[in-house]
Amino acid sequence: MRIFAIAFVAALIALPAAAADVQLKKGPGLDKVEANCQACHTLAYIPMNSPFLNAAGWSATVTKMIKAFGAPIDDGDAKAIAEYLAKNYGT
Repeated sequence: MRIFAIAFVAALIALPAAAADVQLKKGPGLDKVEANCQACHTLAYIPMNSPFLNAAGWSATVTKMIKAFGAPIDDGDAKAIAEYLAKNYGT
């Protein structure tokens, strides 16, 4: 158990350094993604999840972040974020 705890802490320390180099595709809405999404988590989740999500999946994910996790994203930004994700990272 102790080894697991040490490995977990090491991963938490290393993840932000690795995620800092994530460069998302340029396009309309990227500024909204950067301003809203990375306030709570790394942007590395976007390309990591892109093989699994289509436009409906990205829209549902943005809605989940707002309604379930309380992300303070207004409706206009939410729409722009979902559109950006679907266009650039949708299946």
